[in-house]
Amino acid sequence: MSPDGFHERRRYPRVKTEIPLELRHSGSTAPLRATTSEISFGGCYIETMFTLDVGTKLAMVMWLGDQKINATAVIATRYPQVGNGIDILEMSAEDHAKLEAFVQNQQAKRAKAF
Repeated sequence: MSPDGFHERRRYPRVKTEIPLELRHSGSTAPLRATTSEISFGGCYIETMFTLDVGTKLAMVMWLGDQKINATAVIATRYPQVGNGIDILEMSAEDHAKLEAFVQNQQAKRAKAF
């Protein structure tokens, strides 16, 4: 717990970066297109006026440049008219390696900037 009393629940540190996403959930006829504001090895945050309920399972596609990454995910947090926190549940080892390399690259860029 930090000195201000806040307990960090995230398993991995997040990096501020924008990645295009496509989200599908059961009952949806069209994908929800969004952009991350933060991402980590285990999840991301999207800012959206039209938030999804906590517990909603998703099929998620991320684009890291020209690389397409598929994952299954779940809505972990909901801030109405603000955004959703998303936890990644499953992803192939190959896609996880791509995401991990991308996040590490973003972290290194941020570290050099400071």
